[in-house]
Amino acid sequence: MRGWRLWVSVVVFGFLLGTALAWLTNRASESDSGAAPESGLAIGDPHPGFALPTPGGEQVDAERFAGRAMLVNFWATWCAPCRREMPVLQAASDKHGDALAVVGIALDDPEPVRRFIDELGIDYTILVGQDAVLDAQRAWGNEVGAMPYTVLVGPQGKVRWLHYGEVTGEELAEALGGVL
Repeated sequence: MRGWRLWVSVVVFGFLLGTALAWLTNRASESDSGAAPESGLAIGDPHPGFALPTPGGEQVDAERFAGRAMLVNFWATWCAPCRREMPVLQAASDKHGDALAVVGIALDDPEPVRRFIDELGIDYTILVGQDAVLDAQRAWGNEVGAMPYTVLVGPQGKVRWLHYGEVTGEELAEALGGVL
């Protein structure tokens, strides 16, 4: 009889876990359109800042980019949509030069990030970390931890655009057109 109870407990636990995961996945998929779900950060709010290391260990503070627009993109090397959008972000960095600071914030370890950015030829600012990046994501309005997640900040330091999911060149051009 004891083995039967264990089996029923495992089935019930599995059902509850599956239901919870389905609920969380469904909530995350509601944001697939790119529109930002309700969060603690809104258009017009001042950006919350960050202080994170580069893959080489240099500490970078958001204040380094004060006075110019800043595109902050949260990503990871294991995230396929993140990988696909990086050339779009690099093109924006190349095109807008000194008027736009593109900052990629990777939820990852430094070595895979270093290899990945070398492979793709990414030369905009890349920051990296684990717990500190998760904290920064939440501060920047990404309560659900979705990736990629992109925030555009105007030159005055106010949030101008929030985007969940992969950014296309057209979407980014439209967002930047209202800021640059």
